[in-house]
Amino acid sequence: MQTTFPRLLQKHASERPTAPAMREKEYGIWQALTWSELLTMVQQLAAGLHQAGLRRGEHMVVVGANRPRLYATMLAVQSLGGIPVPLYQDAAAAECVFPINNAEVRFAFAEDQEQVDKLMEVRESCPMLERIYFDDPRGLRNYEDPCLASLDELQAAGKAFNALHPGFFAAEVEKAKSDDVGAMFFTSGTTGNPKGVVHTHNSLLDRARVGADFDKLTGSEEVLAYLPPAWIGQNIFSYAQWLACGYVVNCPESAGTVTID
Repeated sequence: MQTTFPRLLQKHASERPTAPAMREKEYGIWQALTWSELLTMVQQLAAGLHQAGLRRGEHMVVVGANRPRLYATMLAVQSLGGIPVPLYQDAAAAECVFPINNAEVRFAFAEDQEQVDKLMEVRESCPMLERIYFDDPRGLRNYEDPCLASLDELQAAGKAFNALHPGFFAAEVEKAKSDDVGAMFFTSGTTGNPKGVVHTHNSLLDRARVGADFDKLTGSEEVLAYLPPAWIGQNIFSYAQWLACGYVVNCPESAGTVTID
């Protein structure tokens, strides 16, 4: 597939804007996000990150469980020519230091208070880390560090920017080629420091498409995203194949409700 992740997002949003792209179970109820809504969210996050200073070729850490806004942030980073770096949400704070420094990370996405605390703990060891954006605000009301901001604030800033520059997002997406770096995944580091494995848009999407063809997957599948986003297999099934096929990815409420969900 000679394309990129953001271009596939645009394709699905254009061809079936009201079809569900993702669902997330919250308070026992499945909440759906359409392809059109997802594209709008990605456009706003990308513009917000651009304003914050994220530039083509830079890395951004994302750490958390499977959540629509985690995947939307990855797409936003890729739309700007940046490189998302998923980290394991159950890793100890000290285990995040090497990947952050090795990839010269300035921006990070944290799902909730637990992940924010982890990143705040290692900031002195990661001098390049400038901004941490959080998704779930619970427990963070009294945090006043200037490096912290909510994803809602980032999205609102991007929405205002896009109103003044309506062609910005499409122009950025068009700059990317299929052999540009699409993502970086770190190994477990069991025999030494973790190693960053670089993948292009094509290397991920091509293998995802081959696997989908072998398993006869279509856009009508329902997939449960229950494995860590930092694992390459999860990214194949719930990210690369998701965009290659256009099926629905369902995010469980928690690790404890996976079987029920």
